[in-house]
Amino acid sequence: MLASVKDREEGGAARVVFSALKGATGPLIGLILLCLFLTFATDKFMSVRNVLNILDQITVLGIMAVGMTLVILIGGIDLAVGSVLALAMMVMGYLSNQLGYPFPIAMLLALAVAALCGAVSGGLITAFKVPAFIATLAMMSVARGLANMITDGQQIVGFPSWFSLLAYNRFGGFLTVTVAIMLVVFLAGWLYLRFTRGGRSLYAIGGNPEVARLAGINVTLFTIGVYVVSGLLAGLAGIVLAMRLDSVQPTAGVTYELDTIAAVVIGGTSLSGGKGGVVGTIVGVLIIGVLRNGLNLLGVSPFTQAVVIGVVIALAVAAEAFKKR
Repeated sequence: MLASVKDREEGGAARVVFSALKGATGPLIGLILLCLFLTFATDKFMSVRNVLNILDQITVLGIMAVGMTLVILIGGIDLAVGSVLALAMMVMGYLSNQLGYPFPIAMLLALAVAALCGAVSGGLITAFKVPAFIATLAMMSVARGLANMITDGQQIVGFPSWFSLLAYNRFGGFLTVTVAIMLVVFLAGWLYLRFTRGGRSLYAIGGNPEVARLAGINVTLFTIGVYVVSGLLAGLAGIVLAMRLDSVQPTAGVTYELDTIAAVVIGGTSLSGGKGGVVGTIVGVLIIGVLRNGLNLLGVSPFTQAVVIGVVIALAVAAEAFKKR
């Protein structure tokens, strides 16, 4: 009897894993093949130090990608995340270093500003029926302009030592606080989509918003909510980036929105909404991180790297279109 209970538990765990990987098996196979190729192409790739470096390098992208996953699941898009990241960084730096606010308060206010940016984007989309592309494009311009206005385009350098050490001290010789933050965000996003009514509602909205509304789902509230979460996570990513750089600058986050969208799409989340998830996004983030790291180890120029990543994105979108036929 105990053996049968154990078998059922193991079977249930296997079903959860299989369900989580559903739709992401292709990207996962691609990631494994990429790792195998880089392992033979360079002897440094599979070293412990390099693997830890990859995890450190994908923290900012990983945090933002979870918010973008929620947005794309409902059939939306958020082009403002890179600019919101920069605005949150500048607000934190200005409040703490220029106005003398306690640093934790400055961080919380920066997150609040980032969430407000998401709320404005969501409000434009729901209340004024502005297409998501246009609404977030406008917010991208506004947030970037505000980030530059705060210090007239100048960077702010120098934060408390404990803040910067969070990105470099490895607890247990492995885990930095920044990587831990990313993992917590991954876990929270997966649990929300996998086990909550709200998560199922996002898939329903992405499948057909009108049907979701008729089924009693508050489409307006959920739409605003996902853009708030996307903005909030962009702000959190900005704080993590500030930890790594020990500085903030208004030019931070340029083109980050493209990398974020790319990670989500490569991970198998459909741009038309209703299909995908955080597990696929994790794989997509790892593919971009591993690809960039491997190309650097192979001495490939940044310009060629941009071409390679563009080709990977195109192939991922083409594969999605092929599967729909």
